[in-house]
Amino acid sequence: MTRRRLVLLFLAAFLLIGSAGQAQAAGYRYWSFWDRDGGKWVYATQGPSMVRPSDGDVQGFRFAVSENSGDAAQPRGTADFASICAKTPAEEGSKRVALVLDFGTAPDAPSGETPPAPRTACAQLSPDATTADALAAVAGPLRYHTNALLCAIAGYPESGCGEQVSEKQNSTAPPAPDQNVAENTGDDDGPSVGLYAGIAIVAALAGAATWQARRRRNATG
Repeated sequence: MTRRRLVLLFLAAFLLIGSAGQAQAAGYRYWSFWDRDGGKWVYATQGPSMVRPSDGDVQGFRFAVSENSGDAAQPRGTADFASICAKTPAEEGSKRVALVLDFGTAPDAPSGETPPAPRTACAQLSPDATTADALAAVAGPLRYHTNALLCAIAGYPESGCGEQVSEKQNSTAPPAPDQNVAENTGDDDGPSVGLYAGIAIVAALAGAATWQARRRRNATG
């Protein structure tokens, strides 16, 4: 009977460790920035204020909750320059940049807000303009954090900026420093308190099992 109890306690401890790890799974709610390259989206390595797109480029933004750049949600919808800029004729001394703006889904939206429908826009700019200039020209109002993190496009979301959220609850944390927030978060969050507690339980149970085995051997010796 004692052996059965120990087995059940071991199982409970391992379940505690697993559930603690899942509860700590977290991501960031933010606008990710993408470049269109060869018919596919590529996660941008610089923020929009640093990038100077060329005439004919397609760039995208997607609002979502992501743990890191590897699982970041890509912009949806039309991403063809000819289609997006069909009604914006080329002009001498300017460039055209196609933008895909995906405001995300309801589950990723901040509490009380509804994401607008995805849309596209064609920005006609001076040759030295940045992607941030393109956004300002066709998708204002924009909102930035004090460290130049892009917080809102076309006024969405109304509040918040790169806050950390978990799968279980929307808890806030200081915003990450760069535009593509998930890129710098990594997977280096330390082990959770629950994980340490689970390990301690397993260690205690292992000690108890050893003590019980010795006690039985001494009783029968």
